[in-house]
Amino acid sequence: MKKIILTCCALALTLSMAQAQWKPAGDKIKTQWAEQVNPSNVLPEYPRPQLERADWQNLNGEWEYAIKPAGEAEPAAFDGKILVPFAVESSLSGVQKEVGEQNELWYKRTFSIPSAWKNKDVLLNFGAVDWKADVFVNDVLIGSHKGGYTPFSFNITPYLTGRNNQKLVVRVWDPSDKGYQPRGKQVKEPGSIWYTPVTGIWQTVWLEPVAAAHVTSVKSISNIDNGTLAVTVGATCPEAIVTVNLLDKGQVVASAKGTQGNELRLAVKNPTLWSPSNPYLYDMTVSLSKGGKVVDEVKSYTAFRKISTKRDAQGIMRMQLNNENLFQYGPLDQGWWPDGLYTAPTDEALLYDIQKTKDWGFNMIRKHVKVEPARWYYHCDKEGILVWQDMPSGDHGSYLWEHHVYNGGKYNERTAESKANYYREWKEIMDLCISNPCVVVWVPFNEAWGQFDTKEVTAWTEAYDPSRLVNPASGGNHRPCGDILDLHNYPAPDMFLFDPQRVNVLGEYGGIGMPVEGHLWWNKRNWGYVQFKNSDEVTAEYVKYAEMLRNYVPLGFSAAVYTQTTDVEGEVNGLMTYDRKVIKINEAEVKRANQSVINALSK
Repeated sequence: MKKIILTCCALALTLSMAQAQWKPAGDKIKTQWAEQVNPSNVLPEYPRPQLERADWQNLNGEWEYAIKPAGEAEPAAFDGKILVPFAVESSLSGVQKEVGEQNELWYKRTFSIPSAWKNKDVLLNFGAVDWKADVFVNDVLIGSHKGGYTPFSFNITPYLTGRNNQKLVVRVWDPSDKGYQPRGKQVKEPGSIWYTPVTGIWQTVWLEPVAAAHVTSVKSISNIDNGTLAVTVGATCPEAIVTVNLLDKGQVVASAKGTQGNELRLAVKNPTLWSPSNPYLYDMTVSLSKGGKVVDEVKSYTAFRKISTKRDAQGIMRMQLNNENLFQYGPLDQGWWPDGLYTAPTDEALLYDIQKTKDWGFNMIRKHVKVEPARWYYHCDKEGILVWQDMPSGDHGSYLWEHHVYNGGKYNERTAESKANYYREWKEIMDLCISNPCVVVWVPFNEAWGQFDTKEVTAWTEAYDPSRLVNPASGGNHRPCGDILDLHNYPAPDMFLFDPQRVNVLGEYGGIGMPVEGHLWWNKRNWGYVQFKNSDEVTAEYVKYAEMLRNYVPLGFSAAVYTQTTDVEGEVNGLMTYDRKVIKINEAEVKRANQSVINALSK
C-alpha cells in the first residue's frame, strides 16, 4: 500500500511540475477554457471520429522548439519548450513568437512504443501542420506534406529502433501571406479584417498500431430517394475483404462485403433522416479480413440526408433538405481563439460556439476561409447544424474584383504551380469532410480573393462530389456556373441581383459592432461595419436587419449568413466577444427573429 501511495504522489508531483513549467505567453485576453489546459493531457479526445481505433497514443504536450533561418540543418540546441498542438504565435503554445517566411520552425521530442504493439505497424498521424512539414524519425527524413488544413500520416515502422526513446523531429516552413498557398486571413501585419499568422503544428499528433493490412479511409454518401448508403473503403491490401455493418441503436440493419476502393451499397428501408431538428446518426463498423481472419476494425458513423435544389410554385429556385424547402440561416464563423489562434483550448470550447449558434435559433454555419479539426465537424453532425465549407483563400488575392491575383502592385495570373496546389489542397479538404452529413455546400472562393478559372474550379468540385451544392464564389466575381448566386452587402440586407436559374443567397451581411471594455484584443483600431454602445442597441439593430431579411425571402433569398459569431482580433462585430465571456445580444429576441426568418420559407 505504501508503494502505491508513493507512486501516486510521484505522479501527482510530475504533473504539478509540468504545469508549473508551462504557462500561457503574453498578456492578451483569454477564454475561460485556457485555465483548463493541462500540458500533460492536452486535447485528449480521439481526433478522428469517422475512423476510430481503440488503441492509440496521444503525442500532444511539451516538445522542444527552435526558430532558425531557412535552409539550415537541424539545430544542435533548441530554444525551449512549446506546447503542441498550439501554433508558435499563440499564447497557449507558451512561446508566442513570430516565424516569418525567412525562417523555419523546428520541433523535437522522443516517444516510446508500448510493448503491446509488438509485431504491429505504427502509424504517425498529424491533424494539420501549417504549411510545409518535413518529418524525421530517428534522423531519417521519412516524408513531407504541403497543406495547412488537412491530416496526413506516415507508416514509421521501418524507421523504429529497439531503443525505448524514438526521436521525432518536424521541420516547418510557412510563408503566410508571402506565398501562394491557401492561408485564409493570416497576414504578417494584422489589422482590420486580417489576423495573426499561424505556423506549425496546430492539431493533434498521435500514434496508432495497425496490422500491415489496414483500413486507410471510409467514405459514405447516402441516397434517401432509394434508401441506400454508398460506402467506399480504402485499405493497404487490395485482396483483403472489406465488411461494412450499419447499426441502428446497436442492431445491424444493413451490411455489405467487397474489396478496397469499390463502392458498396447498403440498403435501409425507411431510414431515419438527419436534419437540424433531428440530427440522427447511424453507427458503422468497418473490418478488414485476410484468410478468414479479421486483421483490422474501425468504428465510424454516418447519416441519411439529401441536399438539393428545386423550383417552387413561384418559379424561384430553392434549396431543399430531404426534399423539403428549408431556409438556411447562420453566422459567419471564423474559428479563431484569442489564446489558441487556430486551435480551440479544449474540446468543450470547440463545441461551445456550435451550441451557442443553435441556442440563437440558427440552423447553419458558414465556416469562413478556414478548415476545422475533424472533431468540429463531428460536433456539427451530433448537434445538427448545416455547414457551408469555404476553401481558405490565398495567392495574394485580397481586394481585387478581377480574375487576377495581386502581386507587388501588378496584376498577375496564378502560376501553374499555384493552380496545381489549389486543386490538391481543395481535394484534401473535401476528402476530410466528404462523409460528414453536416456539410451541404462547398465554397471554392470567397469574394475575389485569389479567384481564378471559376467555371473550371466549380465544374471540378461538382464532379468530385455530386452529392452537395457548389457556391462558386461567395460575394465574388459572379460567373454563370454552380448552384448558387451569393451576394454580400453590409451592413443591411439587400437583394441587388437575382438569378432565375440558380438559388439566390445573401452570403454576408450585418457586421454590427460593439467594443466591450476588458474583452478587446487590442485597445485601438477596433473595427466593425457599424458600431453601437450597448446590448439593447445591438439587439434592436440585429432584429431590424432580420425583419428586412424576412421580407426578401418570398422575393427570392433562400439562405443568409450574418457576420459574425465572435469578435476576432481587431474586429468587434461578433455576437459575442473574442474571449466568449460576453454575449452582446438579447439571446431570446435574436432567437425569435432568426426563427421568424427561417419560417418565412414554407416547406
